Amino acid sequence: MRKVAVLAFALAAWPAAAQQATPQIVDDSIPRSLTGRPGDPSRGRAIVANRSVGLCLLCHSGPISEERFQGNLAPSLAGAGSRWSEGQLRLRIVDGSRLNADTIMPAYYRTGGLQRVARNFEGRPILSAEQVEDVVAYLVTLKD
Repeated sequence: MRKVAVLAFALAAWPAAAQQATPQIVDDSIPRSLTGRPGDPSRGRAIVANRSVGLCLLCHSGPISEERFQGNLAPSLAGAGSRWSEGQLRLRIVDGSRLNADTIMPAYYRTGGLQRVARNFEGRPILSAEQVEDVVAYLVTLKD
């Protein structure tokens, strides 16, 4: 039997666009797109590589050879699409602490119940729903 849990965050903690369809966690994933449509892998790659937007390469390494000084604190993004499903990747980006309470990865889409949030991000997600979907679309292309 599949375990379904509605995200335990207050609706007020989610951006208005996401409130139309409250994301649901099914087992260890959010199987449905936050926007209702697929993301763009090329925009997702740009977000992952951008050190001002996604900051992914601060902790992760990945198959983005033009970017130097990639991180080694977190799993490599190479092969992410082989290791995790689209929904599993989505949950990890939205709020990785749902899977690992001790993670150092920020919740890129959750806005409530966070600590030590920079003033300019209070009440705002780091990535928009569309940006989350773009990153997911890119990561699922990374097969071994």
